[in-house]
Amino acid sequence: MAARSKARKRAVDVLYEADVRGSDPLELLRERVALASPPVPDHAVRLVEGVAEHAARIDELIDRHARGWSIDRLPDVDRAILRMAVFELLWVDDVPDPVVIDEAVELARSLSTDDSPPYVNGVLGAILDAEVPTS
Repeated sequence: MAARSKARKRAVDVLYEADVRGSDPLELLRERVALASPPVPDHAVRLVEGVAEHAARIDELIDRHARGWSIDRLPDVDRAILRMAVFELLWVDDVPDPVVIDEAVELARSLSTDDSPPYVNGVLGAILDAEVPTS
């Protein structure tokens, strides 16, 4: 698994755990970085911090584009994957959008239900179409 793929998985782990525990993702991130077991890659830190910084906007976008589901009704792991991917799509310029979406779909495939990969793909595609200007 490539370094950024591992970082995304680690970011999703932190976001998922914080969501399920009802805790602050930044506090949990600090704990995980201090433990360093397993190590938390810099890109994972960047992703979790970015999701925390833009949480309200990210959740608003997911809620608007998640057809048939409110953000609160999404499976916890799908919500974590979507939050991480929306941040990366909209605020990280050094990763191509198709890579972000492919990585999120792969995470959904490995961590969630059979219905999750196409759903994650659809939500991210809708957000990308609505929010990212074309050149």
